[in-house]
Amino acid sequence: MKQDRTAPTPAPAEPLDQQLDHHPYADLDRMARALLAQNTGGVSPFSISQAIGDWALHMSRAPGRQMELAERAVTNTLKVLADATGTSDTPPFKPMPYDHRFTHAGWDRMPFRFWKQSFLATQDWWNHATDELRGLSQADSDRVRFMMRQMLDIVSPSNMPITNPEIIERTLDCHGQNILEGARHLAEDFVQTLTQHRPESPEGFRIGQDLACTPGQVVYRNELFELIQYTPTTPQVHAEPVLIVPAWIMKYYILDLTPQNSMIRYLVDQGFTVFAISWCNPGQAQAELTLESYRKDGVMAAIEAISTIVPDQKIHAAGYCLGGTILSIAAATMARDEDDRLASVTLLAAQTDFSEAGELLLFLDESQVAFLEDLMWAQGYLDRPQMTRAFATIRAEDLIYTRAVKRYWLGKEDLPSDLTVWNNDTTRMPARMHSEYLRGLFLENRLTAGRFAVEGRVIALKDISVPLYVVGTESDHIAPWKSVYKIRLFTDCDLTFTLTSSGHNGGIVSEPGHPHRHYRTGHRAPEARYVDPDTWLAEHAPAEGSWWTNWADWLAAKSSGQGQPPSMGAADYPPLAPAPGTYIYQE
Repeated sequence: MKQDRTAPTPAPAEPLDQQLDHHPYADLDRMARALLAQNTGGVSPFSISQAIGDWALHMSRAPGRQMELAERAVTNTLKVLADATGTSDTPPFKPMPYDHRFTHAGWDRMPFRFWKQSFLATQDWWNHATDELRGLSQADSDRVRFMMRQMLDIVSPSNMPITNPEIIERTLDCHGQNILEGARHLAEDFVQTLTQHRPESPEGFRIGQDLACTPGQVVYRNELFELIQYTPTTPQVHAEPVLIVPAWIMKYYILDLTPQNSMIRYLVDQGFTVFAISWCNPGQAQAELTLESYRKDGVMAAIEAISTIVPDQKIHAAGYCLGGTILSIAAATMARDEDDRLASVTLLAAQTDFSEAGELLLFLDESQVAFLEDLMWAQGYLDRPQMTRAFATIRAEDLIYTRAVKRYWLGKEDLPSDLTVWNNDTTRMPARMHSEYLRGLFLENRLTAGRFAVEGRVIALKDISVPLYVVGTESDHIAPWKSVYKIRLFTDCDLTFTLTSSGHNGGIVSEPGHPHRHYRTGHRAPEARYVDPDTWLAEHAPAEGSWWTNWADWLAAKSSGQGQPPSMGAADYPPLAPAPGTYIYQE
């Protein structure tokens, strides 16, 4: 007996233009908050003050913790003094593994060693001061820790030319030329920030020539995306085509960088017919695009086109990051509606449950989301700098301060690479869609709570019956692998989980031959009992090399055989332009 899911249907996330409209001066309030948000980078000062107040009030009624912190302050001070006087054999404090600000040999000499150890001792003290405290919200504790880390990073001795031995050494060697070069870099970056003009790609990293250069044709285009079909390179291809659904928070060519590390080219060379979505870069005119737009006019429109170009064949669909989230929504909807056009689903560093969504949750609560909504209400979108800052501050030590020192004080140019060119090619988020995403998924976690409705009816990931291949990355701070792993709790189908080394981007772009790469992989049969992530990790030994080979073998095993390559496009979907299309160039 089919389950009735038509009632009760949860209300969708409230659109921006309908919130608080019962009050006559609501727009004035929203405009005031939007103006404030433009000057705070989209960060809500109300969320910050609430977190600090919560921490301070709980700390004020914890005399035991106060005594502990006082003792730690004394202990840390004595450790630093002992190290400064040479009575300590090893440095008492070490930077975090991802903190590369103190790698220069000069930091081991006095007085630079003293300044470095003093900074790290202070950092250590604040880490303990923001440990969990009885009665204190864990979210507020983590947020205060994050904010204090940001404040300490500003006054790090590595940022100051007179307290950084590397800057002093470079200035003496270059006779001050590095300072002049740094001033030029600062002026260039200031102009680029004001104009938001995409910097020209360096020689050897041109889009369409060196990057995103896998041959193909755009075979479909609508307001939201272009669909690219790639030219086969093998005489025979697997019967089932592959659809790549990238995140719209980024340009798609993260999966089609240089020919050497292009996932798309690799799949084509393995005998797969590959299609990829290239999303538009939305502006104010697309402010009303919704999550449903990305599902229906994006993923489903692409599936419809592919089903016409490659008739009578099911589709291997693969989604990366947010693309994986919308693909899982589309797959669950298709399963509910008995649409059997999918052969398998692959989710690459994609979350379906957002209760442990990593450090991005530090930015999100009701006040922060409302603050961003007002900013987007005024602009029509979340702008590129606002997105970039949010990701950069998570690893500010490397992504902000280390880069700033190298560029402005040491006078060094950024070394070009395919990933840095792609990373600078940022996109915007449509206002309504981003509001629905933040509220419906991040804040309310509706997808795995059984409260996410599509076309008026709730969907469930448990309905997905096609094989799943899910990839997490070990050091991912955007989609932590244990959060990605949680899809095992919400599905019963045949599932292969793969955990690869590196982070959110580097772990996915991990081509065969890449040095120092490994992965673990394990299979869960349908209806098998749940295994927690720590147990799973202990039970699966790492294999050296790229997980791409394992995935390609898995796709081949889930395919039905090989035959002649399909035509490029079809009568209803004629080729419109050579790959990589036109949307990739939108600024």
